[in-house]
Amino acid sequence: MRLMPGGTVTDLFQRRWSTYRRVVDHDLMEHRALAAATAGAIRHWLAQRSPTAGRPRMADLGCGDLAQLAPLLRELPLEAYTGVDLCADVLPLAAARLEGVAYRRSWCRQDLLAWVLDPAVAAAPAVDLVHTAYAVHHLHDGAKHRFLAGLRSRLAPGGLVLWADVFRASGESRASYLARYTQRILQTWDPLAAAERQQVIDHISAHDHPADRRAIQRAAEACGWQWRWLWRGSHGAEALAMLTPRV
Repeated sequence: MRLMPGGTVTDLFQRRWSTYRRVVDHDLMEHRALAAATAGAIRHWLAQRSPTAGRPRMADLGCGDLAQLAPLLRELPLEAYTGVDLCADVLPLAAARLEGVAYRRSWCRQDLLAWVLDPAVAAAPAVDLVHTAYAVHHLHDGAKHRFLAGLRSRLAPGGLVLWADVFRASGESRASYLARYTQRILQTWDPLAAAERQQVIDHISAHDHPADRRAIQRAAEACGWQWRWLWRGSHGAEALAMLTPRV
């Protein structure tokens, strides 16, 4: 869950941070398994990378506070890291978790789609590794397609995109997905108080637009990406996709 594109201040990051932390700390969205899958994918990509390619530049879109990813990031042999998030409050938390690492860090308070389409970003050196977790589902389908098309030109040859998110089953409507996810929250998210569960339900009902699995894969392929599912959670929503430029 990330601050929704558009800049409203109704998101859990701004108004219910403690609720969001409990969602993560109690692994209600399978953050632990996702973090392990992400780490494995990045390490495998680094092991296959040419020694002459140099140290990679990484962009983390919707970086949040890096509570899950920071242990991995502290180990990576990066040249530079850019953390992008629309919620200004989380960026100092993320910066503190990477204090003292050897590579350059920069922080950008910006919507992830705006970052991808920003001419200043286009003029900067391309990035080799892009990570985004639980953020792109706040975009409507048309904006997701623009995100995929814009990101294609931001990635260096041989680069990798890891997209972790919630997705709808192929052919599943948004209404059906929301009903299914709402039942999951009500029936299994016991670590959250009833009022907190309702906050999450209100949030996803207003702001979440998970992509249809098959449709988004086809859209990505039309933008020049190769798509591979690396991990799928046990609830038919959370998943990790690997995107690489199609040659």
